[in-house]
Amino acid sequence: MSFSIIIPAFNEENYLVRTLDHINQAAAYLRDKEDQSIEIIVVDNNSTDQTACVARDLGATVLSEFEHNISRVRNTGARAANGDILIFVDADTLVPENLLWRISQAMSDPACAGGSVDTDYQPVRFSLKVYLQLWRILGNLARMAQGATQFCRRSIYSSLGGYDERFYMGEDVDFYWRLKRLAKEQNKKVCCLSDLRVTPSCRRFDQWPLWKILIWTNPMVVLLLQRRRGAWHGWYQAPLR
Repeated sequence: MSFSIIIPAFNEENYLVRTLDHINQAAAYLRDKEDQSIEIIVVDNNSTDQTACVARDLGATVLSEFEHNISRVRNTGARAANGDILIFVDADTLVPENLLWRISQAMSDPACAGGSVDTDYQPVRFSLKVYLQLWRILGNLARMAQGATQFCRRSIYSSLGGYDERFYMGEDVDFYWRLKRLAKEQNKKVCCLSDLRVTPSCRRFDQWPLWKILIWTNPMVVLLLQRRRGAWHGWYQAPLR
């Protein structure tokens, strides 16, 4: 197997260093155990900071995508990838050292079409720790998986048509649900790795007031507005950094 790690990034120079450091450690860990080909692709989403330079300095291949649409950015990286297994990691997410090795173990089963990795949000406020833990429980019950880290076989990704570029938000949940449906149709399975977790940034949860978090993490709001780019100003025009 060969692996392509795809990282969409918009003005992420401050977070990307740690993200790539962790990914490079995970790549070294896998290479110590197995002779695997690993490439790291950062898709620079028209950044105005040093995102591209940081990525190149840390050994990543850098691509450019000017359209501010997270689905399109992910797809741009996937189209250029060479790996049999595509792994999508957010630019502000820290991965454990054994992440790639665990994904390799899961994908060594031909019946596994792809999957996701559990998340470990660590906000400062206790109220948000409780809120996010409740969301984690509800997400597991609803069999949702966010896109902080998702993976699948290239052939499966192609069959799905990639991430839906009509969506400006919630594209990760949509992709995972479609992945599950396709896996079922093909008598395959999805592999949710719950024995390890990735750690996404909590910058929005730490900086936004609670009322704003409750609104913009409400699934009904996401469903109603996910195809309206203008609704997601805080992600595409003025993201928190």
